[in-house]
Amino acid sequence: MTWENLPGHVYIQEVVTRDGLQIEPRFLPTQDKVALIDALSQTGVAKIEVTSFVSPKAVPNLADARDVAKLIKRRPGVTYVALVPNLRGAQEALTANMDELNLVMSVSETHNRANMRMTPEQSLEGFRTIVESARGTPATLNGSIATAFGCPFEGKQPEAKVLKLAEDYLSLGLDSITLADTTGMANPRQVADLVSAFRRRFGSVPLTLHFHNTRGMGLANVVSALSVGADRFDASLGGIGGCPFAPGATGNISTEDLVHMLDEMGIPTGVDLAGLLALARSLPALLGHDIPGQVAKAGRSGDLHPAPADIHLAAK
Repeated sequence: MTWENLPGHVYIQEVVTRDGLQIEPRFLPTQDKVALIDALSQTGVAKIEVTSFVSPKAVPNLADARDVAKLIKRRPGVTYVALVPNLRGAQEALTANMDELNLVMSVSETHNRANMRMTPEQSLEGFRTIVESARGTPATLNGSIATAFGCPFEGKQPEAKVLKLAEDYLSLGLDSITLADTTGMANPRQVADLVSAFRRRFGSVPLTLHFHNTRGMGLANVVSALSVGADRFDASLGGIGGCPFAPGATGNISTEDLVHMLDEMGIPTGVDLAGLLALARSLPALLGHDIPGQVAKAGRSGDLHPAPADIHLAAK
């Protein structure tokens, strides 16, 4: 691993109110979601995935998608995103004036059937109608490839298969791509290989990495991606979240832990870490349980403590 390709700026994309909340056992009231999004808008994150226009039966915690999208205060410079699984969801997102629609399907057929109740081919065909529906609107389109680093049912997915799906997305007219490690199966070497292959094939197409920390490798995978020039990462405040349709799924990488690491590495993000930490520390009261994020508990590396009163330091 080398450090010559480290980006000069990293874009932080917050997903707590979509990916973070979708697996929560209790409903977070609409006004709390709106307040959280409005506060996150002030921290300097580049994007916020506000919600998903999905069936309330499938994801009850996002049943208030329309109200949330309507009530948030849009801050200039922040891109507000909705995940959309189908044409109906896309139309609702466009009506709600979302800046970006995030289309998602799995490269794994088994996971896509479990998650979307369709084959990957059927999902891709459905995306054609979404592209047509969005044509002429200001909204941009991002294509997320779930299980890009491994499927909990099928195992590792071939690199060529992942790149072919990215090519199909771009051929449809999508503007950017996300490679998602849906259940935390990626490892740093695999990440560097796939990101490098993506860059060789697609050049400067905007690429986001979406990591989960299921097996403790989330931030290690970020470092690996950074080393080959990646500069856009999804993360969830507090490290909460996970896919409801994948066995053993746990949280995303923690936004505040990610920003803290990048700050310590001297890589600019433009994000207010103190503001993030304050919001992360408010999450347990909102959710009714502790959060996985570490920096909110331990403090920043630079937060020093007084020496014990019973020791005597040598004079300098």
